[in-house]
Amino acid sequence: MQASQIADAGLANQGEERVRWAAEDMPVLRQIQYRFAQQQPLKGQQIAACLHVTTETANLVDTLVAGGAQVALCASNPLSTQDDVAAYLAAKQRVRVFAIRGVDNKVYYSHITAALETAPTITMDDGADLVSTLHSNKEYDIERVIGGTEETTTGVVRLRSMAGDKVLRYPIIAVNDAATKHFFDNRYGTGQSTIDGIIRATNRLLAGANFVVCGYGWCGRGLAMRARGMGARVIVTEVNPLKALEAVMDGFEVCPLETAAASGDFFCTVTGNCNVIRKEHFDKMKDGAIVANSGHFNIEIDLETLAKMAKQVQHVRHQVEQYEMPDGRRIHVLAEGRLVNLAAAEGHPAQVMDMSFANQALAAEHLVGKAGKLDNLVYDVPAELDAEVAALKLAAMGVTIDKLTPRQISYLASWQEGT
Repeated sequence: MQASQIADAGLANQGEERVRWAAEDMPVLRQIQYRFAQQQPLKGQQIAACLHVTTETANLVDTLVAGGAQVALCASNPLSTQDDVAAYLAAKQRVRVFAIRGVDNKVYYSHITAALETAPTITMDDGADLVSTLHSNKEYDIERVIGGTEETTTGVVRLRSMAGDKVLRYPIIAVNDAATKHFFDNRYGTGQSTIDGIIRATNRLLAGANFVVCGYGWCGRGLAMRARGMGARVIVTEVNPLKALEAVMDGFEVCPLETAAASGDFFCTVTGNCNVIRKEHFDKMKDGAIVANSGHFNIEIDLETLAKMAKQVQHVRHQVEQYEMPDGRRIHVLAEGRLVNLAAAEGHPAQVMDMSFANQALAAEHLVGKAGKLDNLVYDVPAELDAEVAALKLAAMGVTIDKLTPRQISYLASWQEGT
């Protein structure tokens, strides 16, 4: 079994400081970690996790370890790894970590392979690369796996497709679809961290600019909200009529991307699909346009075609590549088209990841309790776990709410009473 593969073990102390700082804003996960340490619900479990290696993820790993699990962690994106966090987990928590910022695809998948060689009983994924790799290699003992969790929309789509094709070999809990995840993480987390990444990479003013948001799911809603808050004129592009209508009702201009391409100053994809921004859009972009992605994979931007169109490509600023077109126009791509909020910034604030990773920890505990009792399908997070996370978060914030009276409970449960 391989030893950890990290950039620099000497960064462990720095990583620990940053992990502890994030922990201060993750009170829900801290409460779960305390209970896990007492009850050991994950004792005997080997967890392989393919997640963004950030300070918030480190607090999740600390919680899983406190619960008795052994953990192997690899990165779910080559540019999202924080090397000091990887060093902290490997050196101080004795977690096997296979993550180095900036690796190529070959090394990226070799890290996934290394995590799977630990023979997991539970998988945790962010994009389904770990699960798809596990399913495509017969050498792995997939029969050991009692279940898995999935953190993001792209992964849930892929896993539901696997379940629909009846090739999914074990049950998965769609943590992404928990209300306490997508309401807050996708909307508030993605909105803030994406704007943070774009500003860090470019130092450009958003106020007065035309900001094109491609996709109006939960992430797109949050991004559009935050871009408008920075003073940008926000244009939304969509393929779903219901989401497009919602964007209109929310006060945003909605039009096809080919129309928006000519006026946009900033473009950001948040769809989870491929080739969202492509040749016909690049052809119409004005000089100096900035293109970024905050969906999952860099395939949302057709970078291969853009490179063929350009007469010159050069690195002009940290996390900024300039593609010069034959007519002299310059199109700037941020963070190689990868997740700009993680590659050019630090990802979601700890306050929202507190809820997402609380769901991950509780979902792992749930899988242990239901081992052998679930079909090979993609399941929603149980409503009671979602409610528990919300209640813990409110309590940590010092917020109290009303409770139904016995009379109200009776009324809501009856059909005999009308007006």
